[in-house]
Amino acid sequence: MRFAKLVDRFKSTQVHAINPPDPAHSCTPGDAAAGAGGGGGGGKLNGHFLKFIGSKPKPAQSASLAQSLLLAYGLPTVDLIEPPIEPYLKPINFVEALADVFRRLERCSPSDKASLCIEQYSMLRGLGDTKLLRRCLRAAQVGAADVHAKVVLDAWLRFERREDELVGFHPMQGGDGMSECPESNLICVCGPNSICSCQYYETMNAPNNVHTLDGNGSFSIEEEGEDVVFCVGDEEVHCIRSKFAALSPPFTAMLYGNFAESKEAKINFSLNGISAEGMRAVEIYSRTKRLDMFGPEIVLELLSFSNKFCCEEMKSACDAYLASLVSSLDDALILIEYGLEETSYLLVASCLQMLLSELPRSLRNPGVMKILCSSEGRERLSQAGHASFFLYYFLSQVAMEESMVSNITVMLLERLKECSTERWQKALSLHQLGCMMLERKIYSGAEQYFEAASEYGHVYSIAGIARAKYKQGQHYSAYKMIDSLISENTMVGWMYQERSLYGVGREKLLDVISATGLDPTLSFPYKYRALIKVEEKQIKAAVLEIDKIIGFRFLPDCLELRAWFFIALEDYGSAMRDVRALLTLEPNYKMFNGKVCGGQLVDLLSHQVQQRSQAECWMQLYERWSSVDDIGSLAVIHEMLDIEPKRSLLWFRQSLLLLRLNSQKAAMRSLRLARNNSSSEYERLVYEGWILYDTGNREEALSRAEKSIAIQRSFEAFFLKAYVLADTSLDSEASSYVIRLLEEALRCPSDGLRKGQALNNLASIYVDCSKLELAATCYTNALDIKHTRAHQGLARLYHLKSQRKAAYDEMTQLIDKANYKASAYEKRSEYCDRDMAQHDLNMATQLDPLRTYPYRYRAAVLMDDQKEVEAVEELTRAIAFKPDLQMLHLRAAFFESMGDFSSALQDCEAALCLDPNHLETLDLYHRAQGRATEQKK
Repeated sequence: MRFAKLVDRFKSTQVHAINPPDPAHSCTPGDAAAGAGGGGGGGKLNGHFLKFIGSKPKPAQSASLAQSLLLAYGLPTVDLIEPPIEPYLKPINFVEALADVFRRLERCSPSDKASLCIEQYSMLRGLGDTKLLRRCLRAAQVGAADVHAKVVLDAWLRFERREDELVGFHPMQGGDGMSECPESNLICVCGPNSICSCQYYETMNAPNNVHTLDGNGSFSIEEEGEDVVFCVGDEEVHCIRSKFAALSPPFTAMLYGNFAESKEAKINFSLNGISAEGMRAVEIYSRTKRLDMFGPEIVLELLSFSNKFCCEEMKSACDAYLASLVSSLDDALILIEYGLEETSYLLVASCLQMLLSELPRSLRNPGVMKILCSSEGRERLSQAGHASFFLYYFLSQVAMEESMVSNITVMLLERLKECSTERWQKALSLHQLGCMMLERKIYSGAEQYFEAASEYGHVYSIAGIARAKYKQGQHYSAYKMIDSLISENTMVGWMYQERSLYGVGREKLLDVISATGLDPTLSFPYKYRALIKVEEKQIKAAVLEIDKIIGFRFLPDCLELRAWFFIALEDYGSAMRDVRALLTLEPNYKMFNGKVCGGQLVDLLSHQVQQRSQAECWMQLYERWSSVDDIGSLAVIHEMLDIEPKRSLLWFRQSLLLLRLNSQKAAMRSLRLARNNSSSEYERLVYEGWILYDTGNREEALSRAEKSIAIQRSFEAFFLKAYVLADTSLDSEASSYVIRLLEEALRCPSDGLRKGQALNNLASIYVDCSKLELAATCYTNALDIKHTRAHQGLARLYHLKSQRKAAYDEMTQLIDKANYKASAYEKRSEYCDRDMAQHDLNMATQLDPLRTYPYRYRAAVLMDDQKEVEAVEELTRAIAFKPDLQMLHLRAAFFESMGDFSSALQDCEAALCLDPNHLETLDLYHRAQGRATEQKK
């Protein structure tokens, strides 16, 4: 490429780890706490750098570190930062696709609901909203029509919560509120002739099914005498003919039909594959319907016997009984073989549940791989009713998270394709196979899979075809393919981004600019423009360019690139900050094109920056926190965790910052580590409460807070309880109770960071209760301990007192102090005239295009000015890259006022697909339906 030439001292072909890492250079993480907080890592540093590790070098040596790093690894070049083809469904018209799913969900039969919810899940994956995805999985689980679907979806939800990372908690143990009891998944919607595990135990313990033991330890026979004997080898088993005949139609025919055995008192049963002990167990079961006095070996023999002689009731009982015995991975691997051989539905379900509960570790077990990954295993599972698209979609997703190019991923994606029946399922499985082949650099195979996916209507797969052609040297063909795609469809940002990969010169730059204009959330254009500036020796300008996206998207590869730039500028403190923040997101991230663990770079940089004590770190954290510098705060906490890796308080602070940066997955990992490193029971309960709250279990979160308070009154327990209760519409009584809880929290010991948050929350509730003077005192006290965000609360207070100038000035102070300013500009716009408001909102959009209020405000202003088309276009531009519920609702209202009811209905349906319980949208939807019906008359 024409931009591939870098300044001589920066020459290299290395880039960040977007391609699969070389196993030879893999990290060797320690325990969970050390891995996420510590700086070190496995692997070997280039010997050239070992001389820098030791005492702090002299200033003259400092320059040589940057030169040595860049000479060895170099800055990334433009041709090596291409964005990946994303492995999920990406409809061209996302709103239309959402609306279609909603309509089908509304009219589907109960048996189809789970499948539709998973389709909805697959479509929403691109949004990256974990709560939205979790809600789809929950809805699918509620709609699951059989045991298999319930087991798979429950395991999926547990995996999303990463329950395996909670110390002392086993996913297969329920009843503590962290999750449902897994045994409930084995309670099926049973047919009249089947027995699930719950029904079996009810039958076994029924009062009319209690039998007494005789002196020989056998069950006594009170009903009728023995009138038939089965001979097994040299042993005789005395049975009641009528009871035995009732086991199955074949035995009824044999003992009461036209067979010779119906006239005989003794029947030779030696050649039927059952032992004398097993036959005695059959006889006992025929009278008692009980299995609990037999060992697993005998019950397995009864299971085989039941299959051979069509004893359906006994088979169901054996199935349920054996299913209840599965308590470990080893048990599951042994018993699933019997279950598959005998097609025992519940037993296989129970074993499968255990295998799935141990993910992702269990996928590395050869026995598990044979059952779940192989084609033969899928066929055997299918015969037992346990091979489904659900199962392999879940498994392939787990495998892809571990490694996109592993053999396990390949096998599971192939099984997924085999289980695909609907068009969207086939498109998804083929597209993911194409992505996998692309990552494995098997470009001709990737092209074939992408072509097959596109034939099922997945237009985004055409980007995969073009990429595969490009990798095979067909540059012009790739360019023309995407060019045609752009001309034939609605313009979408990723299309221009993709075409920019195949263009040159000014044409390439224009495509990158167009991509950002259509979708400012795409990271490649920012990285491309930054690297162009580096090639022009404008490294400071490159930092400013990459700052633009880091300001609203916390992405590891962008942080890595900025760290590179800072190293080139010899600003090692800033480089260290970015590497530490990056490792907070991905503890095992590897830099230099996957050659060196990030922790090793921390070790190297630590000799170029001032080392701080824990006390100094706390002071620095206060400073970063008060300046609303979340990335800087994360870096300081990461440094503090190097010193105290078992400090649960620090892990909790880390999780709060990650949530603020919209990094939900990383935040939950930090929260789990806070819980695992808790030094007391009351502290552990608080962190469990936050985990439960963040995963939608509000009542259980409250319960945890109350249990913690009962053990020890603490700031965090009271704050948790107040926060959960406040997350609803509060009446005056409830508000008073939350106020009391926050006041109790403030009486307990805590640091200023958390007390500032509590004061801010307390003041907000005082404002809602019209206690403005008390609110002002709380905000002032919060500012006294450097809780800078309290300026926003004070501004609101001044506004309520009709002091707009004071409110504006208060927000100006926040803008001056805060590192992240977009929300402050947005809020300040409420306290000034229209022109100034437009300026502030434009600035908010420039700093953070994902904030939706500015688009809605500008659209409303245009609508007030009777510029209806322009108002709709303002919202449409934003919805194209952020299909937000509020924007969809507003655009639907605009369409309704314009008399375009079909468009209004579509936007309502798309919004309700995101949140089916949004009352305002439901009202608008029903109103638009009524008016559309009237219009047709």
